Amino acid sequence: MTMKISDEFLVKADEKAFDLGHRKTINHNIGKYNVAVERGVSRFENLENSKKKAHVIKWRVMENLDKFLPEFETNFQRRGGKVIWANDVEEAQREILNIIRKSGGKTVIKSKSMTTEEIHLNDFLEKNNIESLESDLGEYIVQLLGQAPYHIVTPAMHLSKEEIAKLFHDKFGTPLDATPQQLTQKARELLREKYLRADIGISGGNFLIADTGSIALTENEGNARLCTTFPKIHIAIVGIEKVVPSMADLDLFWPLLSSHGTGQNLTVYNTILSGPRQAHETDGPEEMYVVLLDNGRTNLLAQKEQRQALYCIRCGACLNACPVYKNIGGHTYNTTYSGPIGSIITPHLQGMKEFKHLSNASSLCGKCTEVCPVKIDVHKMLLLNRRDAVADNQNTKVEEIGWNAFTTTMQKRSRMDMLGGKMKNFFLKFFFKKTWGKYRSMPEVAPKSFAKLYEEKKKANKNP
Repeated sequence: MTMKISDEFLVKADEKAFDLGHRKTINHNIGKYNVAVERGVSRFENLENSKKKAHVIKWRVMENLDKFLPEFETNFQRRGGKVIWANDVEEAQREILNIIRKSGGKTVIKSKSMTTEEIHLNDFLEKNNIESLESDLGEYIVQLLGQAPYHIVTPAMHLSKEEIAKLFHDKFGTPLDATPQQLTQKARELLREKYLRADIGISGGNFLIADTGSIALTENEGNARLCTTFPKIHIAIVGIEKVVPSMADLDLFWPLLSSHGTGQNLTVYNTILSGPRQAHETDGPEEMYVVLLDNGRTNLLAQKEQRQALYCIRCGACLNACPVYKNIGGHTYNTTYSGPIGSIITPHLQGMKEFKHLSNASSLCGKCTEVCPVKIDVHKMLLLNRRDAVADNQNTKVEEIGWNAFTTTMQKRSRMDMLGGKMKNFFLKFFFKKTWGKYRSMPEVAPKSFAKLYEEKKKANKNP
């Protein structure tokens, strides 16, 4: 019998929450991130104002997406690029495979991209006998391990340098005590010739620039530039929500993304690509395609109260701030997008019925909302998802009966006092010992409620 996704989540969360080695690695890595980000955001003259401005720009885009996307398409095609609209995973996979087969390609080199993870591109290409290799060091490491990225910015955040050294020792024979610098050098040696040999380069896109028809890529290793320059064909897979109106908007969004993502003023490499190589240019691909991916985004766009989740610029700040994420880890979510932002968008991208449990995997402390660089009201969105799950009757019958009984009882004091403390303690132990009481001491209800004691005292004072 196959375990439900929500039950699998609880099992994995249970395991990870008590994995002290995992907790030590994550706390160390997120601790370094926190120090860097605090330094990075302090350089803004008025951070709050910058965040508000970014929020308003993204609001304008989402309210006029039907105008900005065709504007991007027109300007991109004007320079020889080709745009493909993909409604879902299967359509995106099929279109990409058609491009590769049409060119006779056999090898793909990829830069880091969450949209390619979303459409399971590596597995799909492998099944179709096409070699697809990750070139981002973190992505390359998790690909060697056969794992999905752990974090939307730092794919191998869950691994210590000792674990990575052992992986490279097992795969490539490097010394067990190799330093991070030596491991990086080894990865460079392995990957360099792959750029020259690859038939197709595939990337994501951090921003789509409507007024110039360009995609903007942000990275720290330079591998995206190599992926998009050496191969004869470049395919960029980008979510439809990534549009910004103008090139000038990067002046705001690039520093917000880098400071909240890694604590830098700007990431090391920021690239703007506006189509295939032109006649007067010396490098670049002969053909360039942009696959505009919907895959449920228009479902979220249709939700007027929750569509602001599409403002996300994938900086990862909410993941690093979230106490739940820090305890259960990125793989537990079993989704492309983990943490608070993933918990908002996944039920709309992949189905409320299967993924509504993610919106409950939150303490609602509000830290995610506080750190968001585009001021998404994250914890409110989680509550709205919970509301929608109830309104759509997505909860189980047991949940419905339980909450109805609880609501009916709690609305009237006399109903609450129908049962004494002894019976209430019995029900607590009988119904909640395995769930709530697994790692906690169950509360002890007093024999009589305060209201009962108060009434008895009043009667005693009237009849001394």
